[in-house]
Amino acid sequence: MNPYVLEMKEIEKSFGVPVLKGVNFSLKKGEIHALVGGNGAGKSTLMKIMTGVYTKDSGTILVNGKETVIQNTHDAKKNGIGMIFQELSLVQTMTVEENIFLGSEVTEKGLRRTGYMTERAKKVLDDLGIEVDPKEVVGNLSVGMSQMVEIAKAMEKEAKILVLDEPTASLSDAETKYLFKMMRDLQEKGVSMIYISHRMNEIMEIADSISILRDGKIVHTGKIADITMEEIIAHMMGENTGKKFDWVPRKYDKDGDDLLRVEHLKINDRINDISFSLKKGEILGFAGLMGSGRTEILETLFGLRKKEGGTVLRNGSAVTVRNPSEAIRSGFALIPEDRRKQGLVLIHSVKENAILPKIKQLTRHGFVDEKKADAMVEDNVKKLNIVTDDIHKRINLLSGGNQQKVVIAKWMNMEPEVMMLDEPTAGVDVGAKAEIISLIRDYAEQGKGVLFVSSELAELMAVCDRIITIFDGHITGEIDRKDIDTEEVLQYAIQQK
Repeated sequence: MNPYVLEMKEIEKSFGVPVLKGVNFSLKKGEIHALVGGNGAGKSTLMKIMTGVYTKDSGTILVNGKETVIQNTHDAKKNGIGMIFQELSLVQTMTVEENIFLGSEVTEKGLRRTGYMTERAKKVLDDLGIEVDPKEVVGNLSVGMSQMVEIAKAMEKEAKILVLDEPTASLSDAETKYLFKMMRDLQEKGVSMIYISHRMNEIMEIADSISILRDGKIVHTGKIADITMEEIIAHMMGENTGKKFDWVPRKYDKDGDDLLRVEHLKINDRINDISFSLKKGEILGFAGLMGSGRTEILETLFGLRKKEGGTVLRNGSAVTVRNPSEAIRSGFALIPEDRRKQGLVLIHSVKENAILPKIKQLTRHGFVDEKKADAMVEDNVKKLNIVTDDIHKRINLLSGGNQQKVVIAKWMNMEPEVMMLDEPTAGVDVGAKAEIISLIRDYAEQGKGVLFVSSELAELMAVCDRIITIFDGHITGEIDRKDIDTEEVLQYAIQQK
């Protein structure tokens, strides 16, 4: 009996340049199989071929041992294949129930059977242990709960193969534990899962098997129990294994004037009395649980949220920031948490995204100086090691890590005094993380200030000179990096009220 529910053999795909080069991938029934690789390795392309978003150039796909043609998403669903994308595909203004049946509404004589669909939605939610009202509007749900609804949507369509692409990127620890419990319950029911993540500790915890992609080829496949985290990283990075993101003590004038000073900032009734300072050349981290107020502080400084009280001073002078335009003029830049929704225009090219904030400076007599713009973006590509064959390539065709580098490049082009980064390495591989951290350090070395938010404690400890802890909208402490010996010390500090 064939143990494989899915087999992909000698899969080839090219977008002008080869992306997949004879990839062989197999998935057993009831298995959780991790798929890892650096940005641009081909993970997303392989999964999009499996789920019908892309068509393969050559190769064979077998489902339950039978050769299968998957030319579109309908073919994939027909074969029991569902995908939970990193960027949630739910319609925010519709209810949970409406999203679950979106595109497959149950009708009778041209009328929607709303009562029947409500009961079906409630049953699939109950079966998965998801406590949410089918009539609740999705926009009112947390990111974690929305992720669960995505899974319910796939399971209602009787998916037997589930692809989860960076499912924990925006989840809290508690939500991640809940997701893993759900995955194990589905596994017991015979559902097979492909788990894509850059978080190695999660892969070691949840996966049974692992396949590692590098440069469009599978370089290792085996049981997770037979490989170490260090070996996984070595396979992923090849000759680049030496890249690490250990903490490097940095020098800056700790007694100098404040580049930025925030006094008694009030954002709302919950996030209140926020005071801190930032020196020139300093990288200041914000550590806290999801929902603690980290993101809201950065968004308020950038004018995306209205402050209700308090003072913001830059170089000793009070600044008024009511919108992003005023923030940019005041020397602020923000790398947002969600690069695809807030940081990029996905239908535009690498060049168009990179020059967007600086388009006024590049315009003369009503026309963009294309030669100057091209030179600037080519320099960005070179300095930030952005992997693209052309600066005119649509940015949605780049890997997540390279998209993030373009977001960083476009704001670095503005030369802000205060660079604010919110989860800047979410969904990028260890190699790209090391590169981004190096870019942040280099920027601070120029005498600029950096505010850095991350849910990954190892990352905060690698890049920050000083870390402020936040709990439930209030600053609870401040620690010099040299005084933090282990992640446990920082974890303990975060959870103190």
